Amino acid sequence: MTDTSTEFSDAAERHSKLLGIKLRALVADHLGNEVDAEVQKFPNGAAMVLDGVAWVLAETSLLGAPLSWAIRHDANSLELVVDTDPGPLVRRAERFAYPISLWKADGRSLLRASAEQLPEVPVAAAAHLDLCDVIESAGATVNVEHGVVVGEVRGLEVCRVVDQPTVGLFAELGDVPQVPSDSPEDLEQAIRDRSDRESAGVQLEVGVGANDREAFQMLHGDLPTVEALRGVVDAVKRHRSPDAQQHPLNRLAQERYLRWRLEQDPDLVGAASVLPAEPPVPRPNLKDAMPCVALANGDGASRIVVCTVGVDLELMPFVADVQATFDEPVVIVAPPRDLLPITRDLAAILETPVEFQAVG
Repeated sequence: MTDTSTEFSDAAERHSKLLGIKLRALVADHLGNEVDAEVQKFPNGAAMVLDGVAWVLAETSLLGAPLSWAIRHDANSLELVVDTDPGPLVRRAERFAYPISLWKADGRSLLRASAEQLPEVPVAAAAHLDLCDVIESAGATVNVEHGVVVGEVRGLEVCRVVDQPTVGLFAELGDVPQVPSDSPEDLEQAIRDRSDRESAGVQLEVGVGANDREAFQMLHGDLPTVEALRGVVDAVKRHRSPDAQQHPLNRLAQERYLRWRLEQDPDLVGAASVLPAEPPVPRPNLKDAMPCVALANGDGASRIVVCTVGVDLELMPFVADVQATFDEPVVIVAPPRDLLPITRDLAAILETPVEFQAVG
């Protein structure tokens, strides 16, 4: 019988060696002379220090891990080579006091990359915002980020408004009150509003993430939307509480649960109020952890709070985008166990200092 784990390990080792050869060749051609520095292993890439300069070849579009490697190996600067679009990395690198250059590999040549601007934040469609009352009536909290309207329970997304059903055909929102009075004018307007939504295909999908929304529709498609959402809200609340046992529902979006706690008790960060704020870039999915942002007000001053849970080397590059988006000073809030030395070391090389606050 073939040992697949051994085959995988051997393939990974060969791939790592090939990346090391590629890095050495790229740097040699770029500098115009032979490179005798030792190539070291790097996750999804290769790295070496040559004359005090860290050269890193990375297959992923990340800045934090290469930057961490560079400062941990006492390099004076970082030359980062990527195969993907380096524009966002250049933008973030410009917010660090540490010298960083970004290159895109083109055959055996290195092309210097230029910065990509932060994306413009789209405005949520009026037809999407019309369903905010539906979300709130089921006990969820409305949150709008980069034009996307969702309902959250203690920081966890439980529903989303979409232009077209993404998981199949949904029942109409027949349980949503549409007519505020008995007047003919209001009835006529309500009919027009509903017709506009139906023609636009606007739907409220219930579930935690796209896969769960599809499964929920398959199992509970005959339930009225508000009733279905209310059941999900109650279930999520039971699992997202301080005394709840470990469960998938409290392992997801832990940074947003932390933000929700700050909203409920702003004094944890010495504020009078804490409100959610839009992140500088949209969250790619629900599964992968990504820091979230809030605005803390108190004592006549405002601060931007960045909530994070777990070890995240991309935290400071994310903070770089936050600092480019907001004028207020930034404070990073995390559980005490997650404020590691490497996190503080990366923060120390930002051009604009940040504060740290531990919240258990």
